[in-house]
Amino acid sequence: MKKLHSWNLSYAQARQLQVRLAGRVQFTPLKSRPTVVAGLDCAFTKDGRRIFAGVVVLRLPDFEILETSGASRKVTFPYIPGLLSFREAPVCIAAVKKLRRWPEMFMVDGQGIAHPRRLGLAAHLGLFFAKPTIGCAKSRLTGAYEEPPLEKGSFTLLEDKRGVESNMQSETIGAVVRTRTNVKPVFVSVGNKCTLDDAIEITLACATRYRLPEPTRLAHQLVGKLKLSL
Repeated sequence: MKKLHSWNLSYAQARQLQVRLAGRVQFTPLKSRPTVVAGLDCAFTKDGRRIFAGVVVLRLPDFEILETSGASRKVTFPYIPGLLSFREAPVCIAAVKKLRRWPEMFMVDGQGIAHPRRLGLAAHLGLFFAKPTIGCAKSRLTGAYEEPPLEKGSFTLLEDKRGVESNMQSETIGAVVRTRTNVKPVFVSVGNKCTLDDAIEITLACATRYRLPEPTRLAHQLVGKLKLSL
């Protein structure tokens, strides 16, 4: 795991760091479909003072659970839209460090590059892990899209514009993917070391009877249990 930076940053430094790190995200096609994928999710206590992270390592395509890990930390960074990874990434890294087996890919419940500065939690973590990483979020943070058809497997592109007003250019930052027929879609984007096509394909390969793909769904369940054990 790489050590990219310290966490003792001002808000302005954190924003500047996001811009710099976003340029290091790699959009390289997967050479083969991964067979060991880790789902990663985190959650806060009701008072917002503590955060938990859960990791579930699965074998594809049968979703056999190979390993789980969890961690908790006191919250040290305030809630600021666009800087959520500075609250959440440290505990996620702590949970991943406990794994005995290093997965081939990470699927994170959060944004990859579908972020105003192109560095959401999944992209931030993807740089630390230096592994293929997918962001699979339950809601949109930025960008515009058309609703995908209602059938499972359908998707539309998430587009965003940035630049001076006289030269606004549209950029594809993710996809809006229907993982279950007649159910709300999820928002998929590259975290690191994969393409958007790869991210969509793996997300759908991990979609079973639920809206959330199995890696993040099981990680969500795990982090809920960790909270209850406090």
